This record gives sequence, structure tokens and C-alpha cells, in this order.
Amino acid sequence: MKGRSMSAPKPLSMTFLRFLAPLMLSNALQSLFGTVSNVYLGQMIGVDALAAVSVFFPVMFFLFAFVMGLSTGATVLIGQAFGAGEHAKIRSVAGTTLAIGLLLSISIALIGGLFSRQLMMALATPADILAPASAYARIMLLTMPLGFVFLLMTAMIRGVGDALTPLLALALSTAIGLILTPMLIRGSLGLPAAGITSPAWAAAISNALTLIALALYLRRKKHALAPDTALLRHLRLDGAMLGKILGIGLPSAVGMVVMAIAELVLLGLVNGYGSDATAAYGAVNQVMGYTQFTAMSISIAVSILGAQAVGGGDRARLDGIVRTGLVFNLVLTGGLVALIYLAPRAILGIFITNGAVLDLAKELLFIALWSSVPFGLATVFSGAMRAAGVALTPMLLAIFAILAIELPAAVILSRAIGLQGIWAAYPIVFCAMFVLQMGYYFLVWRKRTIRRIA
Repeated sequence: MKGRSMSAPKPLSMTFLRFLAPLMLSNALQSLFGTVSNVYLGQMIGVDALAAVSVFFPVMFFLFAFVMGLSTGATVLIGQAFGAGEHAKIRSVAGTTLAIGLLLSISIALIGGLFSRQLMMALATPADILAPASAYARIMLLTMPLGFVFLLMTAMIRGVGDALTPLLALALSTAIGLILTPMLIRGSLGLPAAGITSPAWAAAISNALTLIALALYLRRKKHALAPDTALLRHLRLDGAMLGKILGIGLPSAVGMVVMAIAELVLLGLVNGYGSDATAAYGAVNQVMGYTQFTAMSISIAVSILGAQAVGGGDRARLDGIVRTGLVFNLVLTGGLVALIYLAPRAILGIFITNGAVLDLAKELLFIALWSSVPFGLATVFSGAMRAAGVALTPMLLAIFAILAIELPAAVILSRAIGLQGIWAAYPIVFCAMFVLQMGYYFLVWRKRTIRRIA
């Protein structure tokens, strides 16, 4: 790919920020509904309801990992096609993505709806919450097509550089869901009382209403992804296009699953030090989640804006996007880390009231929190490579760092220095990821000719 003259830093920085700000708000809204729904269940029904819903989390995570992988592949290809000005190719990618998403989610709905109880039994759900957990899982699985389509549509819209429309859609969906959930729990205003299934029904209804509003909005705006006859003609399984989507998306999904499994192993090590250690683990991870969430949002912005630069054949702009992503990570992720270090007890105190656990969590936070910065820098390089369709090697490098560095370091250091050794594994692995991703980016990938694959 031949380079063209690089845009001035200020316009590129402003373009990046205009895309990043609504993206970060969108991600925050996605987590808000789940958090507040759990508060509703715990306060209005009881702790057993919260436990029953929590049992479904592993299933939800694996489904979420797949749909996120699928949307990642689609978004990169749409970004490349948009950068090249090929609107017909955008619809081809979107149609194939929606077709495979609908096919799989309908299959999940049918199978999961019939065998939700058996699924909950396979997850070793305690007998006293098996019935409500099965009821919740059944509704979640039966309404999965609505959730799949909603997530895929909002992700693909970002591929054409539009981060505001997904934010508005998520704001509407979240507002509807948060209003409906307590109404369904109580059975007020003529609505039937849905008990523990209330959040699932609220999510399904809010997704359905928001999809209708989104379709009308996109058609009125003559948006590139408006559900018109041109898009519907492409709503089919295109084998070649599906292969390209999965070629980028599956490595992303596999990477998410491996990271989750590794986290379960680390949690098992932490649990061996008692309930105080487990409570501290939960609080520290909640705080680190905000810094890593910032870093991941920047990586997504690099990937989408980079894909548009690849589609337009602008190598110089891609290089500028990478530099901008690195700077934003240092400023935003690093700035957030610094703020947390200034008031760790106050922030951890939101999650912990026990003084001894708070002291332990503060010590562990000081060990691990700063590593969110090298983690963010590593994801900028992997996001840039993903923008050009290269996802397998960055994923393999990340998995190597987790399996060959993080887990052995956690085991060895925990035996040598105790609980603190487990937390020391985080900066070790994130620094290793940074070195590996940056090394491959500069020594191998950047020396190659980059061509769009959309």
C-alpha cells in the first residue's frame, strides 16, 4: 500500500477523540444495564435471585465472546470498504454478518430454550436455585436473536466512522430496560409480574423497540447500513465473505476465551488464600476494569479508523492513527491510573467496608494497576494489525504471553512471596505483551505491503 501525505496531527487527534468519546460512553452504558438490573434483583427479590442469574454468566460470556469476534471481523471489513468508497461491499459484509448471526442465534434459541434446565444442571447449579436459574436462562436464550442483531448492528455502524448513532441506540435501549425491569418485577401498570426473568424480558423488549427505532432512523438518514432493499438482497451466506469475517473474528473470540480461562485459574490461586483475598481480588479487578476498559476502547478506535485508512490506501494516516492511539493511552489510561493512585482507599471503599480487606486490596492495587498502561499500548499495536486483517499472529502472541509467562509466573511467585506474587503476574504479562506486539509490529508487520481484504 503506498503512503500518502499524512494529515495534520490536530485534525487526526480530534477525529480520534470524536470517535472515541461516544465509543467509551457506549461501552459504559452496556455494563450499566447489567449492574443496575442485578441491584434491582438483589434489593427487590433477594440474594437467591442474584445467585440464580449469576449462574448464567459463563454461558453469556462464551456467547458474548463469539458475537464480539464476529462483529470485530465485520467492522474491520466494513471500515476498509468504507475507506475505499465501496458501499456495495459494505452491504455485502453486513448482510453476511447478519445472516450468520441470525442463523446461529436462532439455533441457540431453539436448543437452549428446550434444554435450559439441563444446561444449568451441567453447570452444577445448586438445587435450591435450579428452577429460577433455568427460567432465566430459558428467556435469555430464546430472545438471543434480538441481542445478537442489536450488538452486530451497533458494532457495524461504527465501521463507517459513526460512533454517535450506536451511543444513541444504547442510551435508548438502556433507558427502556431500566424502566421496564422494576415494573416487571412488581407487575405494575398492568404488566405481568415476571420475577427473576424480568431483566431478560426487559432486555428483549428494549432491544426490539430500539431496533425498530434504529431502522427508521437509518432509513431516514439514508445511512450506508440502512435496512433497505439493497441490504436485504445481501442478507445471505456468502462463503468467501464469511471466510474473511471469521478469519479476523475467530482469533479475537478465541483470545477472549483464553484470557477468561486464565483469569479463572488465577482466581483459583487467589481463593487458596481465603475469603479476604477473594474479596480483595473482586474489588481490585473492578477498579482495574475501568482502566482496561479505557485501553480497550482506544484499541477499538485504532482498529476501526485504521481499517478506513487501509481501505483508502493511506499508509501514512494508519501510522498517524497508531501514534495517536499510543498518545491517548498514555494520557487517558495513564491519567486514570494516576488519579486512582492518588485516592486508592476512597475508590476501593466503594466496594469494600472491611478495614483489613481494604488494606490488602490497596496493597495489591499498587502492585498491578500501573500495568494497564503497557496493556493499552500493546492493544494499540494489535488493533492496528487487525485493521489490515492480520488477527491470528497478534492473538497467538497474546496467548503465548498468557500461557507461557503469566500463569507460570503467578504459580512460581505465589509460592515464593505469597498472594502478592499472583498480582505481580499482571505487570509481568502485560509488559511481555507490549514487547511482543510492538516487536512484531515494527520488525515484521510494518515492513510488509498492506492491502485491504474487503
